[in-house]
Amino acid sequence: MRTADIRTRFLDFFAERGHTVVPSAPLPTPDPTLLFVNAGMVPFKPYLTGEAEPPWPRATSVQKCVRTLDIEEVGKTTRHGSFFQMNGNFSFGDYFKEEAITFAWDLSTRPVADGGYGLDPAKIWVTVHHSDDESRGLWRRVADLPDERIVARGDEDNFWSMGVPGPCGPCSELYYDRGPALGRAGGPAVDEDRYMEFWNLVFMQYERGAGIGKSGYPILGELPRRNIDTGMGLERMATLLQGVDNLYEIDETRPVLDRAADLAGVRYGADPVADVRLRVVADHVRTALMLLTGGTAPGNEGRGYVLRRILRRAVRSMRQLGHEDPALTQLLAVARDCMAPSYPDVSTAYDRVADQAAGEEDAFRATLKQGTTVLDTAVTKVKAEGARQLPGAQAFLLHDTYGFPIDLTLEMAAEQGVEVDREGFTALMREQRERARADARARKSGGAVDTSALRGVLTEHGPTDWRAWDTLTTESRVLALLGPAGPVPVASDGEIVTAVLDRTPFYAESGGQDSDAGHLSGPSVEADVLDVQRPLPGLVVHQVRVTAGELAVGDAVHAAVDPEWRLGARQAHSGTHVLHAALREILGPTALQSGSYNRPGYLRLDFPWRGGLSATVRSEVEEAANRALRRDAPVQVRWMTLPEAKELGALALFDETYGEQVRVVEIGGAWSRELCGGTHVEHAAQVGVVALTAESSVGAGMRRLEAAVGIEGFGHLARERDLVARIAEQVQAPRAELPERIAGLLDRLKAADRENQRLRQAALAVRSGELADRAVDVAGASVVTATTEGDAGTARALALDVRGRLPGERPGVAVVALTAAKPVLVVAVNKAGRAAGLSASALVKRLLGGRGGGSDEVAQGGGAAAPQLDAALAGLADVLREELDG
Repeated sequence: MRTADIRTRFLDFFAERGHTVVPSAPLPTPDPTLLFVNAGMVPFKPYLTGEAEPPWPRATSVQKCVRTLDIEEVGKTTRHGSFFQMNGNFSFGDYFKEEAITFAWDLSTRPVADGGYGLDPAKIWVTVHHSDDESRGLWRRVADLPDERIVARGDEDNFWSMGVPGPCGPCSELYYDRGPALGRAGGPAVDEDRYMEFWNLVFMQYERGAGIGKSGYPILGELPRRNIDTGMGLERMATLLQGVDNLYEIDETRPVLDRAADLAGVRYGADPVADVRLRVVADHVRTALMLLTGGTAPGNEGRGYVLRRILRRAVRSMRQLGHEDPALTQLLAVARDCMAPSYPDVSTAYDRVADQAAGEEDAFRATLKQGTTVLDTAVTKVKAEGARQLPGAQAFLLHDTYGFPIDLTLEMAAEQGVEVDREGFTALMREQRERARADARARKSGGAVDTSALRGVLTEHGPTDWRAWDTLTTESRVLALLGPAGPVPVASDGEIVTAVLDRTPFYAESGGQDSDAGHLSGPSVEADVLDVQRPLPGLVVHQVRVTAGELAVGDAVHAAVDPEWRLGARQAHSGTHVLHAALREILGPTALQSGSYNRPGYLRLDFPWRGGLSATVRSEVEEAANRALRRDAPVQVRWMTLPEAKELGALALFDETYGEQVRVVEIGGAWSRELCGGTHVEHAAQVGVVALTAESSVGAGMRRLEAAVGIEGFGHLARERDLVARIAEQVQAPRAELPERIAGLLDRLKAADRENQRLRQAALAVRSGELADRAVDVAGASVVTATTEGDAGTARALALDVRGRLPGERPGVAVVALTAAKPVLVVAVNKAGRAAGLSASALVKRLLGGRGGGSDEVAQGGGAAAPQLDAALAGLADVLREELDG
């Protein structure tokens, strides 16, 4: 059965059973904790956690996923794939364990002719959580499974949570016995290669508290609404139904593997080492196809870097197989044909995908050729000296000189039995480029440019004559104009286009410095320059908005940078160097910049450091930076070779690549000496001031400093001065005494809050006692009804307190209605009431027409208008009589 057919059968099966078919979400996810969707439930997380109301009670999807945490295992095992598809069915407070188990068993074992997968029931094993007797019983009843094929496992294997307080619950997994040729008998606890997991059913029924690990947290109680989240690995089911050994041999990947083998002149199955490389190629090419199709582009940060690494691993694996020529476009074409039945967009986007992949492969092949030679030489030298560790400086030089990725250096060195000294560039390994640049690019309109058209411009006219270091104006000619659909001959008033000039004074965004702003003018046109980029090496392009007349290819224009903008940009970039040097002066050489961004008036700098900086340290760093400005340290620019710059101690960023000649910017000589292509002031005092505005965490072991510089820095200090003056006036204290005065005010506020809380609790106790004393008898139960104001917490506390005051020897029920903008009904039942068959959850649902939920002890519901709550309270006695007498 083809993988595309397995996919269709899954969706059809659940659609026929009332599930809404939800299309796969894009691979890039807005979830700030992820780069890509890595599980089928990720798009449904807001509904499963209760953050949003689900638009459907039941849903089903086949979600595209990318997971690269264990990328090193790809090709080595039968189970690891960087791209995979997760079939899922979800219930949001609708059905629960019995239906989920029934659905999974039915679809898995139903005959193929009847729309199922036709798996042999006698070969299916399941696991359950050791405490989940309900699921064990359901598997016996629904599937007639014998006890020996229902395996109890612990929290590590069969209890699910997201690792943070929130929903959690036991899970049950389905495994298929693939026969003795693939491993030992005894079930999944013995061998998970022979017994392949293909479906996981998660029963979200509890709420967990804070804690670490798989079981180091408390279970706080039942969820008000129980959910189902299942995941059936599409590739795993295809492995089973197609009778192959692993997911690399199914119909969506095996053709890629076979094509790679043909290109390399090897036979799959003849050499275990070559087999691993072929499987890496098959997996990574498919993953790259899906990422490129989805809009991710290779880059040096975030998602772009993940894609770049995947492409490069595929290219390198082909070279290791003996294939030296370009291969990606041939392999991607095969992957396209495999994936198109399920994802037609891989065909429509293929030309763009192939162009991007070819450009990436060409660049990396050149990098790989040079870098591999240098690395091999370095490793040989290390071994000859009897050492086992490649110096960190050598790995750093490889990256900066040849653009050789550090992770590839680590991988290739490990293959030759050599470790890499990671000290000094562990921060560089984090590849934390500033988010502001990515955010700014995302906000810019009209910035998407057809690089194939630009390559033609570069080929025809050569590199841009770039004058940003020397002048603010040039007389230029328009070489090309590109609109959203491609090249255009002319742009009219109001249109935004990409303009290529023969020469330009504009700085293109790079090295952390934002691009210049300015103006183009000519006999018949006026245009604002909005953005400047280098989409191809040597080519500078300008995003411009025509404000008057028409801009045409061939026009002569006067290109002028806004001088105030450039002054601010120079101040910010030099200020970044000054702050970096000050940081290293105070914290030491390990506080090495790992990312930066600067624009007129603002800068930010990321650096590796454990823990936040104290106010004292921040003050010392700021003072060191401003002392350098006060000294008016000279700013000098020098050109030299990279080895010469290294010898001088110049600092370089790990995610930048450099040519044979590098530009070194010095501020105060050796105090600040960095490789840099940005624009700078001529003397440090021209920066004006560096005023720290924020210090924060941007990831594990990574900190960020932000500062205002130049006139904006003085403005920030002036605003702080005015703020302090206003606060001093309001609290009627001298500025020097403000900390003590404010601390005293806060202490008094806390004391007042504690007193208010004490009074509220006392009032609650008084009212609870009065209500308990007025309890009425309903069918032998003590019943209290009441209304209250405040919030849901107030209503819950009152109900629980009243319940605790009712006689313990007889059933007791306390019902409190919150009369607020969002009315809530809370029901609490004592131990004797629960023994008599009463359930708070069942009562609240009856009173509110099915809404609400909780435990047998306490439950609540909302969504009803105030008159409905009054009716619910009035009808309580009748409901209780039915429950107790029934």
